[in-house]
Amino acid sequence: MNSFQKWFHGHWSVPIVSGALILVSFGLEYIAGGAWNVTLTSQWWLDAGAHAVDTDGVFTLADAFMIAGAVVAGYRIVISAINALLARHIGIDLLVSIAATGAIIIGNFWEAAAVTFLFAVGHTLEAATMNKTRSALAELVAVAPDVAVVMRDGEQQEVPAHLVKMGEIVLVKNGAKVPVDGRVVAGTGALDEASITGESIPVEKSESDRVFAGTVSRGGFLQIEATGVGADTTLARIIHRVEEAQDAKAKTQAFIDRFSRWYTPAVIVLAVVAGLVTRDIVLALTLLVIGCPGALVISIPVAIVAGIGRAARNGILIKGGEYLETAAKISAVAVDKTGTLTEGRPQLTDVVVLSSSYDRTEVLRWAAAAEAGSEHPLARPILDSAKREGVGPEGIPGTVTPVPGKGIVSDVDGIRVLIGNAALLVEYGIANGGMTERAAAAAEQLAAQGKTPMIVAVDGIVIGVVAVADQIRVDAPEMVKRLHGAGVEKVIMLTGDTRLVAEAIGSKTGIDEIYASLLPEDKLNAVVALQKQGHTVAMVGDGVNDAPALATANIGVAMGAAGSAVAVETADIALMGDNLLKLPESISLAKRTVRVMRQNITIALVTVVLLLAGVFAGGVTMSIGMLVHEASVMVVIANAMRLMRNPEDATVMAKELWTPSRASGDVNDDIETSTETANT
Repeated sequence: MNSFQKWFHGHWSVPIVSGALILVSFGLEYIAGGAWNVTLTSQWWLDAGAHAVDTDGVFTLADAFMIAGAVVAGYRIVISAINALLARHIGIDLLVSIAATGAIIIGNFWEAAAVTFLFAVGHTLEAATMNKTRSALAELVAVAPDVAVVMRDGEQQEVPAHLVKMGEIVLVKNGAKVPVDGRVVAGTGALDEASITGESIPVEKSESDRVFAGTVSRGGFLQIEATGVGADTTLARIIHRVEEAQDAKAKTQAFIDRFSRWYTPAVIVLAVVAGLVTRDIVLALTLLVIGCPGALVISIPVAIVAGIGRAARNGILIKGGEYLETAAKISAVAVDKTGTLTEGRPQLTDVVVLSSSYDRTEVLRWAAAAEAGSEHPLARPILDSAKREGVGPEGIPGTVTPVPGKGIVSDVDGIRVLIGNAALLVEYGIANGGMTERAAAAAEQLAAQGKTPMIVAVDGIVIGVVAVADQIRVDAPEMVKRLHGAGVEKVIMLTGDTRLVAEAIGSKTGIDEIYASLLPEDKLNAVVALQKQGHTVAMVGDGVNDAPALATANIGVAMGAAGSAVAVETADIALMGDNLLKLPESISLAKRTVRVMRQNITIALVTVVLLLAGVFAGGVTMSIGMLVHEASVMVVIANAMRLMRNPEDATVMAKELWTPSRASGDVNDDIETSTETANT
């Protein structure tokens, strides 16, 4: 297809050709002065419309070009209206088609051409700007790599990225895109993961680290074993999720759609009634044009597409418009402690010996042997420490029975080993008098220091206490502060850890309320209690122990979802990176988007009301009405496009605007006021 054919089939060909024909018509009318007129008496046109333009009944060559302009711009509109009618849907296209056809019949050629031309221009601009709002998705598609360098038969071979096989070794050099999801097996390098996590700072990668397709090498050389190719990559899942989310309807949009199905036929009825009562066909046709709900129909989807696109660009996946609206109402955020407020990489800090028959090494050995078959996050630091000290368990671990909220019971070579809290000892009838009390006291002392203690009992005898501690994330306090700034009333910690540990963490992060020693069902009950208090609740958790609470909360949030296909597909909001500050950012963006949606609805409704008033008051014609109508559509789209920029951009603009011109006074207040105005 050559360049002319591409242009001819493009969006702008119709309005350009139509506009040219309209200009030729005006030129003929002005230059020829009627010399080229072809006389054609059309008395029935005059009888049909008291306000027809050509009251002399003369059909000119200029009129022919004007009609041609109307036909070029309007034929697609008519076809679209007919297809909609066949699908039993009365839409905007039908209103414009009837109005334009009626205008031609009564000889009002300029109005017909103006209405169809402006509608075609508006539709083209609408399509172009909607594509712009989907730019985040286009950017994601653009970063998808086309080729990969793989090792085959001992040689480097360049192949299409989708033809890489699972388990193959892929080479990534400086400046190249990573073509697959995989694991680094050799080499070191820095990868720009902005396309996945939204973070622009490159991340250092070395052996055993995970990497994602679409990320870009900023230095080094990596050999990667492919674990996900083609549609199975994280990037492909993100693109799929964003595409679905941008097309998913919000509750407000669904309401507007239902409203439009009744509103559009009502406009037709109003126009017919007005025409019969006033015997003014031009008035009836003008009402059809004025009543077009174009800005109203597009007001919600354009905001949703822009909001979800902006979020995706920042590494935040929102499941759809409905969840975007719900997120804007969040008034309480419940967070798990481990891996959310803390780094999720606990270290063994203490081994307390309580039995004279055992030493420190033996207590650690029994604790590690018990934890060998456990999937609990706190098992890993115990096992790692035991391995470093040469007492790590070997062979296949014994049977492990988890006791939710209390600990585990493990069979180690036929010996029952318990590791957990004091409640676990009570449940299994272990009461060694003073030894049990000493264990409880030691555990309480460790917990007061913000550590997680675990009592170890072997064959019914308490032998010691081990403790692990997790570092608080440096951005956890700032996250809580920003959540409050985003309008969240309560930030609540829900944890299975002891109250002393939870309070130590909570006091350092600014958490409002703490619920400790919770079982999974207790977390669910806590979420339900918040909802009964009237809160819209977001739950942030790991999706395992927190699954019931995540499912019950109004919004379930997954942290660090880039490494979890399930989280990407199922979470209401998936934060692709491990950045806590993305949580308040997602809520703030949701609130901005809903604010824009409401503004757009107001703009659309006010425009229609003012135009209708102008029609009945006189002075608003079909062409003026369509011009204002299309202008309102552009205003609605432009308003939504503001969501595509970061709030920080507005802050910078505000500083540039205010700071140079203010030598004194409270400049910060002015900046905040200007920024808020820009955002609203």
